[in-house]
Amino acid sequence: MKNLLVIGIGAGHPDYITMQAVKALNRCDVVFLMDKGPSKDSLIDLRRELCERYITERPYRFVEAQTPERQRGEVDYRNSVQALNQDKQQIFERLINEELAEGETGAFLAWGDPALYDSTLRILQAILASGAAQFDYQVIPGITSVQALAAQHKVPLNRIGRSVEITTGRRLAAGQASDADSLVVMLDAEDSYRQLRDQDLEIYWGAYLGTADEILISGRLDEVADEIRRVRLQARQSHGWIMDTYLLRKPGD
Repeated sequence: MKNLLVIGIGAGHPDYITMQAVKALNRCDVVFLMDKGPSKDSLIDLRRELCERYITERPYRFVEAQTPERQRGEVDYRNSVQALNQDKQQIFERLINEELAEGETGAFLAWGDPALYDSTLRILQAILASGAAQFDYQVIPGITSVQALAAQHKVPLNRIGRSVEITTGRRLAAGQASDADSLVVMLDAEDSYRQLRDQDLEIYWGAYLGTADEILISGRLDEVADEIRRVRLQARQSHGWIMDTYLLRKPGD
């Protein structure tokens, strides 16, 4: 039987990787690297660095594949994501069938944690359901950008007895976020927090968390929203990409 490991590698710092993940890496014969293009070479570089640093007990090999792009513009978001995952599924099937031998163990390295805004598990489940490949798989959790954000700003995610919601910028912009006491927003490409000015909110924002390029800004949303937008735009232009997350909440205890 072929074996797959979906390993959460943390939000950017090499030390964010867990001991469980290190042990899992040392079981691997093949590490699959999904290339997202030249602008995101640093994401591939970190994966290579983690393997070179932590895999010490056996030989292994890298197998790279190009990640397809999601269709953007005036398209239905949900349909575009489903189409993207179908394209990824075909690539995963080829990698598993052609690059992994019976009895070998392969690994997909998921940024942050495989269970939070990552489609690897859904794709593997779809492959098994289709019968296109046969394998067993395990999931190794990782430290997410949500945890890293709270740690770097030195704040708890929740207040005592109160709720936390994790949502997307798209839903925030559409007014679909709940009334949770603490709101964590991910995947916000449109600076949707600006729509919530004049609502007496605090924001804790972070980009490239855990990396040498980490940026942190916090304060009253009314006072720092324009600064975050400016810094975010500059960082995206400089690096060609950005990963950022933020926490919103009313001032309180």
